[in-house]
Amino acid sequence: MASHIPHLKPGKILDTLGAMQNSLTRTAQRIACFILSSPQRVTQLSIAELSREIQAGEATVIRFCRTLGYKGFQDFKMDLAIELATSEPENSGSLLDAEIRDTDSAQTIGLKLQTTINNVLSETLNLLDMNQVNQVVTALRSSNAIYIFGVGSSGITAEDMKHKLMRIGLRVDAVTNNHFMYMQATLLKAGDVAIAISHSGASPETVHALRLAREAGATTVALTHNLGSALVEVADFSLINGNRQGMLQGDSIGTKTAQLFVLDLLYTLLVQAAPEQTRQNKLRTMDALSLPK
Repeated sequence: MASHIPHLKPGKILDTLGAMQNSLTRTAQRIACFILSSPQRVTQLSIAELSREIQAGEATVIRFCRTLGYKGFQDFKMDLAIELATSEPENSGSLLDAEIRDTDSAQTIGLKLQTTINNVLSETLNLLDMNQVNQVVTALRSSNAIYIFGVGSSGITAEDMKHKLMRIGLRVDAVTNNHFMYMQATLLKAGDVAIAISHSGASPETVHALRLAREAGATTVALTHNLGSALVEVADFSLINGNRQGMLQGDSIGTKTAQLFVLDLLYTLLVQAAPEQTRQNKLRTMDALSLPK
């Protein structure tokens, strides 16, 4: 089962369950899936009734609740009821509504994609630990060098962040080839920052690179949706992005938007911390791109 996390507050329960679902044991995944699909019903069941529904022992349910920071099922059920009572009523059907149907017009599909983006950004804000976000910004501001690791689609995201950070004067590189990632990671040292991007948190190349960076003494940062992933285990700081999207969207618009949102938040906080310095650096880099006539 996923590592123990602090006691959850109403408003964060369902999103956090979704973010840690893939790292749970098979039985715990079954419990999580039932809660995510029928949260209102769970608040009306006793622990004995829930055990029968999910075909798991009462002790297993209690252990599951303790994984979320609760003493037992009753405490968990009470906070879940508060979350459902205070959440926006339209949220429960948003995933289904975002699915694309054969009869949908271009306008309807556009509205559904907009709903997907809104949902995934709301979930991302809910999952982000702003204390960790601020600590990452502090580490980036004082860093000697920054290296961003990612393969496949995450590698494209890494390149985008490299461009942003370079424009405001930071020494940064994006590494997307696994051999180069390993070599660069093992050459890092204290004062360097390594950011690894993997939506699943299970990319073996990215996990290995971040582990090497940590062993070398660098500050390590994970950007992932999987709260209990192998990537999180080798990170000093974890930035959890949302994944609230329909099945047809897959890893396209929802995942990419969530990752870019987190990285743009870091970028904006860096600019806020030193507005004049970043403005001067951005002007210099803009001038450098202007070819002489």
